[in-house]
Amino acid sequence: MSSKIKKKNNIDVTVDYKNVTEKSPKILFLDIESSPNLATVWSIWNQNIALSQLLETSYTMCWSAKWMGSNHVMFDSVQKSGKDGVIKSIYALINEADIIIHYNGKRFDIPVLNREFLLAKLLPPSPFKQIDLYQTVKKKFRFVSNKLAHITEQLGFAGKIHTTHKLWLDCMNGDEKAWKDMEKYNKRDVTELEKLYKRILPWIENHPNMGLYMHKDRPVCTNCGSHKVQARGYQLTKTMKYQRFQCQDCGAWLRGRKMIPRPDNKENILTQVIT
Repeated sequence: MSSKIKKKNNIDVTVDYKNVTEKSPKILFLDIESSPNLATVWSIWNQNIALSQLLETSYTMCWSAKWMGSNHVMFDSVQKSGKDGVIKSIYALINEADIIIHYNGKRFDIPVLNREFLLAKLLPPSPFKQIDLYQTVKKKFRFVSNKLAHITEQLGFAGKIHTTHKLWLDCMNGDEKAWKDMEKYNKRDVTELEKLYKRILPWIENHPNMGLYMHKDRPVCTNCGSHKVQARGYQLTKTMKYQRFQCQDCGAWLRGRKMIPRPDNKENILTQVIT
């Protein structure tokens, strides 16, 4: 089977899908640490801080990341590479990723990095899918706190390394021991992130469809890519009926894309009018 696609310059290109090999997506676990904003203040109580009071705005101090399937946890910092270097190194890494997994990264990590890329006059990185585990935790469960430290402890993981605001200040002042502690802290967040992902994988809604990446000749789980899917009942919408499946590896619930023919006349199935 082949298909033709047309480029912007009107040149036809033929793609032979028979030669497309099975390929798992490159999944990156990512966490960044930013410096605090520095400002002069008149009081320690709640107050509005004017822009004229800012001495230094926040910047990305370091990042840690890990590829799915690899045991190596990467780390870079302004201490090692400088402010420009640490941004270029994470930019290069993001350009390789198909999927990035983070915790509250849609609101923090990714927008912060986008700002850094803009300031560094870099073009947008290669498009990638995002899985924000914070959104799944907040929507699907009711923990006392949605902080990563609390969630990982509740699930029996090693948990985040407890530290104080002073660690960030010591790193900004170039303290070598503080930087070693920061590296351990940042790397732990990434390894805990991977554990959390694997635990809540079947609960993640709108997970990037692994079947689209892997090009298998049989159905696979949308969340984990396993071909061990078992037909279990039916999924009903307002007017349609589909075969339902469950993954025997991760436990995610799935459904087929083709509607199951009904023995009765489908014209007799009505739907409610929403006003």
